[in-house]
Amino acid sequence: MFDAKGKTFRDELFERYKAQRPPMPDDLVRQIEPLYAIIQAMGLPLISIEGVEADDVIGTLAAQAVAEGMATLISTGDKDLAQLVNGNTTLINTMTNTVLDRKGVVEKFGITPEQIIDYLALVGDAVDNVPGVPKVGPVTAVKWLKQYGTLDNLVAHAADVPGKVGENLRAAIPQLPLYKQVLTIKCDVPLTLTPHDLQPRVPDTAALRQLYQRMEFKRWLAELDKDAKAHSSSSLPAEERHPTPSPSRGEGRGEGSPASFATPSSINELQNWTTAQQGVIALTLALETSGADYMRDELTGLALRTDSGEALHIPFRDELPCAVVLDALRPLLQNSTVEKRGHDLKFALNMLARYGVLLDGLGHDVMLESYVLDSTATRHDLASLCEKYLGRRIENLASAAQQVAATDQLHALLRPKLEKIPPLRKLFSEIEMPLVPVLARIERAGVLVDAALLHAHSAELAARLNQLEQQAHHMAGQVFNLSSPQQLQGILYDKLGLPVLKKTPKGQPSTAEEVLQELALDYPLPKLILEQRTLSKLKSTYTDRLPEQIAPATGRVHTRYHQAVTATGRLSSSDPNLQNIPVRGEEGKRVRAAFIAPPGCLLLSADYSQIELRIMAHLSGDARLKRAFEGEQDIHKATAAEVFGVKLEQVNEEQRRAAKVINFGLIYGMSAFGLAKQLGVPREAAQDYMNLYFARYPGVQSFMERTRAQARQQGYVETLYGRRLYLPGINSRNAQLRQYAERTAINAPMQGSAADIIKLAMLRIDAWLQQNKFNARMIMQVHDELVFEVQEQESAQLADNVRRLMTAIEGLSVPLAVDVGTGRNWAEAH
Repeated sequence: MFDAKGKTFRDELFERYKAQRPPMPDDLVRQIEPLYAIIQAMGLPLISIEGVEADDVIGTLAAQAVAEGMATLISTGDKDLAQLVNGNTTLINTMTNTVLDRKGVVEKFGITPEQIIDYLALVGDAVDNVPGVPKVGPVTAVKWLKQYGTLDNLVAHAADVPGKVGENLRAAIPQLPLYKQVLTIKCDVPLTLTPHDLQPRVPDTAALRQLYQRMEFKRWLAELDKDAKAHSSSSLPAEERHPTPSPSRGEGRGEGSPASFATPSSINELQNWTTAQQGVIALTLALETSGADYMRDELTGLALRTDSGEALHIPFRDELPCAVVLDALRPLLQNSTVEKRGHDLKFALNMLARYGVLLDGLGHDVMLESYVLDSTATRHDLASLCEKYLGRRIENLASAAQQVAATDQLHALLRPKLEKIPPLRKLFSEIEMPLVPVLARIERAGVLVDAALLHAHSAELAARLNQLEQQAHHMAGQVFNLSSPQQLQGILYDKLGLPVLKKTPKGQPSTAEEVLQELALDYPLPKLILEQRTLSKLKSTYTDRLPEQIAPATGRVHTRYHQAVTATGRLSSSDPNLQNIPVRGEEGKRVRAAFIAPPGCLLLSADYSQIELRIMAHLSGDARLKRAFEGEQDIHKATAAEVFGVKLEQVNEEQRRAAKVINFGLIYGMSAFGLAKQLGVPREAAQDYMNLYFARYPGVQSFMERTRAQARQQGYVETLYGRRLYLPGINSRNAQLRQYAERTAINAPMQGSAADIIKLAMLRIDAWLQQNKFNARMIMQVHDELVFEVQEQESAQLADNVRRLMTAIEGLSVPLAVDVGTGRNWAEAH
């Protein structure tokens, strides 16, 4: 279903309907007709009805289907369509893979599908330019509808609603029927077809081929050719069309299809198979699970193939239950001399550990092989790797057998590529793969979180956000939605007349964060908006969400660390994202205070001090910079003394602050313009500071020039430990892309080397903890910081050993320094 050209009945009803929307960009307009042509050539029904919107056509067809008792699934991310949900009609958002049935609507909105239209009329819809009742947001609307049931009943009792919001409701009563009519999806559009008519036709392959060639859709062209080839061979006997591979030991393991995987019929057959595998050198493993959360989801099956070519696929069932299967396979899975291969072995390790199987002998993870070869590639999931390296999309990757087959094929391709580049091979085998079980232990350990403290903090943030909203409305002289870029744009630029510093690609004045930050230097409303955004994100991401993420089985929060995401080699985390908790400010500190030690224990934080500046000193070889670190000077005071030409003891706080901005700004490739903005000084003054800095630290300038030249020549830069960071835009004719790549070339070796150093530290500390059976465990890694849980009486000994191991990492010509602290919670320790 597509919207037709021209106005709809809603424009007749409400002349301001969608009036704020800019026209469709020309680049998008040009894509509509080819899109229609491809859909029709595919044989898919395409419907576009003048005078109504696509939603109305969907609503009408859904109503017809419901009348016939048909189950209906609507693919949409639009909340307005929740009004269509009923016992037979469900929504699915394929971007997030979430489904909204009747229960889901109640859980998401707090009201039933029948109340959605009334809800929308009250809160309005910024996208459609329907204002709703001023100052009435989702919380108030839900409260009213729970109390009064319907909008009509609420209006009947409007006199009972107290306060300013009650006045707003009573003032809006004449408009509410119109808002409701505009936001109601029509379910009686006259159509010339019924749901039964919506059948796909045979695709027009000739037309598709022509369209795909014109659009250069190479993968789809290849699929057309593949389908044509399969069709032409359909007269062959079945065994010739689909031969089942039977690989010999060490040969063809990557080519086996799921058809070559046997499924044992009994536990005796499985045990006999396992016994016959004695002496195998390697096996490839994949799991089937009910979801991606190893703490909550269930293991439902697995597949494995040994280097002998023997392969099994075992969906768990009554005659082959999970516990019995794992017990039979335990000798293989826990055997450290049998090399394990897979994709995302950390997940497999954690999932199996929950079932009492300690997977050992981790050898090759194709996700990490791909990541080490090119960390700038956006995705390293199995489907993306198959498409990138095998040149095809592999369907049904939910099947463990397909995963094993794909993993073997990828390993056969990626391993030789790593072998050809010794620094990358070493990085993979000595840092990334050994880190997998370390991260798995950290994840399973988890961290205690004080839910009551977070709930209290959330309530305070809610009150503060409400206060900020009222202040913003007062400053603007009207009520508006602080989260709406369009409305904020109108307030800042049209009403208040603030200067337009930057425009969006559509030519509209920008309300992006960096623009608001610059405006906030001179104007109060942008400053308030930034505070509101920060607190709102803190509330939704941490104080509201963290208590929900506590695992019932452990009472702890178990974040997930990702090795194959960032370009620089740094770890990232999710559920929760520990890296994004604000470091500065009271609110961020309060979130950290909710991460607590159990009774009798302390949290110990060990944080590398100014590690990237120390790496800069090493890489540049600048004598003055190295001397400052070797003498354990305050590097920012030392820089201030050099740049401002004063004695070290005469440096004041303002000079030190400026030197700190210069130190960190330059390693991030900051320009004089950027430095001027950070320091709040004219561009000429910032340029003078940079010139003074480079005059005093000439080695730094030489390093930067040398690095840019090297990057332009070879297309990548490297860390101290050989990690390659590719820079595809380094020779671009586009000045912005090229300058961004040059800034990245300067910073990436420092960020990447810092990432490698803390990974090496984690490996050494984990080994020390395991060997000494020390009564402590690593529970978090955040930026340049490691956090441990330790018995209180052993905290001093742990502190000494952690500092010793973290500062003993080889490779730097300047000393590493580590700040260590302890406390009952993370805020005290950090």
